[in-house]
Amino acid sequence: MASISAPVDLSPLSIRIRPLSRLGRLLGGLVLYGASMGFMVRAQLGLDPWDVLHQGLAQRLGWSFGTITALTGAVVLLAWLPLRQRPGIGTVANVVVIAVAVDATLALTPPVDPLLAQIVLMIIAIVLNGIATAVYVGARLGPGPRDGLMTGLHARTDWSVRVVRTVIELCVLSTGWLLGGTVGVGTVAYALAIGPLTQFFLRFATVREKKDLCP
Repeated sequence: MASISAPVDLSPLSIRIRPLSRLGRLLGGLVLYGASMGFMVRAQLGLDPWDVLHQGLAQRLGWSFGTITALTGAVVLLAWLPLRQRPGIGTVANVVVIAVAVDATLALTPPVDPLLAQIVLMIIAIVLNGIATAVYVGARLGPGPRDGLMTGLHARTDWSVRVVRTVIELCVLSTGWLLGGTVGVGTVAYALAIGPLTQFFLRFATVREKKDLCP
């Protein structure tokens, strides 16, 4: 069995390779990702690092949260150029499906008040986010803007996904906090846990070509 920290090939595959199975994984992973974001909001214990950054920028610039999120995604896409990342179906679906899933989750899930329930929901949200990221990125139909940055650095540096994701999340978190974004215990827990969780689940969720399965 491959080492848990060994590089995983996450470059986009041709859509002709197991298209229905991979599209199902992509959509399912994105829905779960959006649900995990909604659960994180309802836990009320802190936003994930990227949303801390979005909130901080929105407060500084006086622009809407959604506008900042879109513009941040566009800037991150520019960082793909030197990393030689290629967008795919998943890159576009990331924006649309996650947005719908978040709204649906927030509409169906009431805020949680008891602290114990908040902690439990926060843990569920973080673990679910790690699984969802591995499932939709592992479909290899093109990552979203922010996960593309992760996979590009992973491919170019040979650092594990765990290390790359954790470094990115901590950098984004610190920048967002300095800009005035809200940080809570959930934010710190997410930043520290999401890298190892994603690395672990990618071992099982990544679609491989037949040549990748040969000893």
